[in-house]
Amino acid sequence: MAKVKHSIATHKRKKRLLKKTKGYWADRSKQYQQARRSLMHALVYAYRDRRLKKRDFRRLWISRINAACRQAGLSYNKFINGLKKSKINLDRKILADLAVKDSLVFQKLVEIAKG
Repeated sequence: MAKVKHSIATHKRKKRLLKKTKGYWADRSKQYQQARRSLMHALVYAYRDRRLKKRDFRRLWISRINAACRQAGLSYNKFINGLKKSKINLDRKILADLAVKDSLVFQKLVEIAKG
């Protein structure tokens, strides 16, 4: 019976993994076992953080809107409630962008929310 050699497939698989870990620190980019472990961790973090990113941005937007509302003499929850009662459907991303870049428009929205 002939000996089966796995060298080509194994080499290809290891090379593909080491290519993905290029730029990692020290042996994590050079040694196969270390690279495999660090890549598994990196993929887990990437999967988790794609979900956390959405939460983090929403928190940032709310903080920005709150800060701009406080300067206008209104709390965040009263502002959002006022917009909903006025049937203004702007999401928090747009509101935060207006608060930072176009304060005049945001002031008009605050006046509408107060009224």
